[in-house]
Amino acid sequence: MFFPIADTPNPPGRPLITWALVGMNIAVYLLVSLPATMAAVDLNDPLLFEYLRVLGLRGPISAREIYENISAYDLLVFDYGFRPGDFSLVALFSSMFLHGGLMHLAGNMLFLFIFGDNVENRLGRMRFLAVYLGCGVIATLFFALFVPESQVPLIGASGAISGVLGCYFLWFPRNRVRCFLFLFPILMTSVYLSARLVLGFYLLIDNILPFLFTATSGSGVAHGAHIGGFLGGLAIAWGLDQYYQQRRFWQRPVKPRPANLNSLQQICPAVSQGDIEGASGCFLALNDPAERLQVDSNAVLAIGQFLLEKRRYQDALRVFRRFVAERPNDKLIDQAYLGAGKALLAQPRYLTSAYQYFLSALDLARSEQLAAEAKSQLRTIEQLRGGNKGL
Repeated sequence: MFFPIADTPNPPGRPLITWALVGMNIAVYLLVSLPATMAAVDLNDPLLFEYLRVLGLRGPISAREIYENISAYDLLVFDYGFRPGDFSLVALFSSMFLHGGLMHLAGNMLFLFIFGDNVENRLGRMRFLAVYLGCGVIATLFFALFVPESQVPLIGASGAISGVLGCYFLWFPRNRVRCFLFLFPILMTSVYLSARLVLGFYLLIDNILPFLFTATSGSGVAHGAHIGGFLGGLAIAWGLDQYYQQRRFWQRPVKPRPANLNSLQQICPAVSQGDIEGASGCFLALNDPAERLQVDSNAVLAIGQFLLEKRRYQDALRVFRRFVAERPNDKLIDQAYLGAGKALLAQPRYLTSAYQYFLSALDLARSEQLAAEAKSQLRTIEQLRGGNKGL
């Protein structure tokens, strides 16, 4: 058997939504689910009678037997898990944050932690959250298609996480996943495998085949939800790619124009003397984002390019990263991503971050020339990493 333990390359920045989702799922388990498993059921709870009626409990069963075999957690899952035969909008979302045990939680959070950061970086935080929840809904409804009258609650984040895996499968084909191989006592090691190989194995071997051959065996695993979530993620990723391609097609490419350093004149006297090095120093010294935004975008890129040529890579990286962070909707942002990638590429220990910047530059490229340069830089990194490690 094998299971993933890490992926590479990883994007720059902090995947706050991914961390928040992991933290929220763990918190719900520790603060709600786990205490409920140790709490006795209230025999006067009206939900208990509904639970027994729906599940079809029959025969002379004593209150003591019920008391000893049902916990408050069973009623919690019955109430907040999604039951296809009793549609509830609240349960459609609450079911994503309930788990059937520690191993169920750990497996889901491992996959979300490994694969979520790249997808979040690609989508942006709020769009990532929307896609995560949307894929969870798609997964649950897809599962319900096959058991529309079922009163067995569906719980777990795996449908939503499968949607994240579907996005990852389409968007990061060059990434590698570090997997732990476990064939005790013959083999225990870790290897890097293609992301598409790992996720394809997850979809086909772990879900599609069991779904086809054990659909009625009551395995306890909602393979249909996993498949629905994965297909939903693939569809969303493909749709977003088509949308942005069409948008770039109808937008006119930005023609390069000379840097207008005049926008810095009131802040930096060196500009009036044609001193770009002095202008670079002045711009780097600006701590107020509002002041930096007064500077023309072409001028900022010219300063970053000047610093690259002077091999002041850390300063150039600061300029380009600030451009990306402060001007996310600027038409020249593809050039900023490309410049940041070049600054990182000059420092071998930052190759994985450089890779992500070049991917972003390629995705946002508004000219064939920039796209070709980004592809060239990506090939360079692949050669540097040797093809079988990380990339």
